[in-house]
Amino acid sequence: MHPRVKASLLWGVVGLLSFLVLLQGYELFTDYRYSIGLKVGMALLVAVGASASTYVADGLLD
Repeated sequence: MHPRVKASLLWGVVGLLSFLVLLQGYELFTDYRYSIGLKVGMALLVAVGASASTYVADGLLD
């Protein structure tokens, strides 16, 4: 696997996990619960967005 692709996928995982931690903290703080479908959908959107933006940014910065 190309190092640029590997790095962008790893940043996608970091973004996904960060989003889930922030969402859990928000739910614990406000006592409001989101549906599991919304959580999964938004987490996947964040992961794809983080991966794509990292891939593009790495190409621009080289």
